[in-house]
Amino acid sequence: MTMPAPASFPSGTAAHPISAIRAFVPWVGGRNQLIVKVETETGLYGWGESGLSGREKAVLGALEHFEHDLIGSDAMAIGRIWQQLYRGQYFEGGRVLLAAMSAIDIALHDLKGKALGVPVHDLLGGKQRDRVPTFASTQAGDFANARAHARALKDLGWNCIRLFPDMSHQGTFEPQEHLARSAELCRDVRADLGDNVILGIDWHHRLSVAEAAAFCQKLPSGTLNFIEEPIRDEAPSAYEALRRLTDIPFAVGEEFASKWQFLPFIERDIHQFNRIDICNVGGLTEAMKVAAMSEAHYVDMMPHNPLGPICTAASIHFAAAVPNFAWLETNAWGDAIYGGDTGVDPFIRKPVLNGTSFDVPSGPGLGIEVDETKLDTGELRLWHPPQLRRRDGSVTNW
Repeated sequence: MTMPAPASFPSGTAAHPISAIRAFVPWVGGRNQLIVKVETETGLYGWGESGLSGREKAVLGALEHFEHDLIGSDAMAIGRIWQQLYRGQYFEGGRVLLAAMSAIDIALHDLKGKALGVPVHDLLGGKQRDRVPTFASTQAGDFANARAHARALKDLGWNCIRLFPDMSHQGTFEPQEHLARSAELCRDVRADLGDNVILGIDWHHRLSVAEAAAFCQKLPSGTLNFIEEPIRDEAPSAYEALRRLTDIPFAVGEEFASKWQFLPFIERDIHQFNRIDICNVGGLTEAMKVAAMSEAHYVDMMPHNPLGPICTAASIHFAAAVPNFAWLETNAWGDAIYGGDTGVDPFIRKPVLNGTSFDVPSGPGLGIEVDETKLDTGELRLWHPPQLRRRDGSVTNW
């Protein structure tokens, strides 16, 4: 008996056959953005963005492989394409491949929304809110003025504010030396802002379990509403150990690259906020699955949003469509990412804050328009995240 050939979408039979996947890496604000355009034979296209900053060349290689696999496939078959890219090799998953998949998946949602004349959130089940509230952060590199920054953010209307720990010794990080000052900042800001402001701190996974516990125990109960990424996430059991040592809610997950990485944290009720990154987790297709898993365990979505306008737009549509949403990360200090040594902003249309929230778009697709002539920045410039060391010379987390 002859087995039938696997189903495929050859050019000429697909509604919108994919003709190209084009990647751009403009240098903006002191680092790169990796922007992806999925084009079709019918002229429709969509825009996506990839995370994994500082490893763009690895993601570009994955995108080249994926383009080879997807030429002729129907751009409207988003779920099928996700499975094809994830299962189409023996070594599934990983941060590089999922970062590339995320950009393609977001672009396909943008494209399909344009094809159907509907906003992306309609493809995700329709909007559940008209506005997307945000949280704002004090300026990370200015610990000395963080208390004043927090008061300024409250005066501007934010009721959810994130602090950063003391990182005053540039290039050198000795956790025990920074815990007391950071705890003092949290206590002072809570006293300044009162009990009605949501207050958190992002440790960027720099601490050990013992160090994180020592920090938390320096704070009166109720000082913080969340502590973000206090320790590394490879071992969920380490977070369970920390949970037994503090009652502060955890915000975790900006580094996770699939629903499977979120699964043990959700099922074991370890954390309370999912810092999901749509440009790294596998795009909107995977993010909606994580949101559904999280809803069943009363975990709220708090998207990580440190990249560019496409990431912001995708996060807004996601936030509009899920019931278990808390706040979206935003930059309260202005759109400074386009400037520095380029001064080029390639986005003709992009999300703009309305006070302290984003209005949910009603137009087709993501609501993004890009001037491609401003994306050609010449040779790719390598950017490396900061690297921290202890005084004994050993490497620690940034």
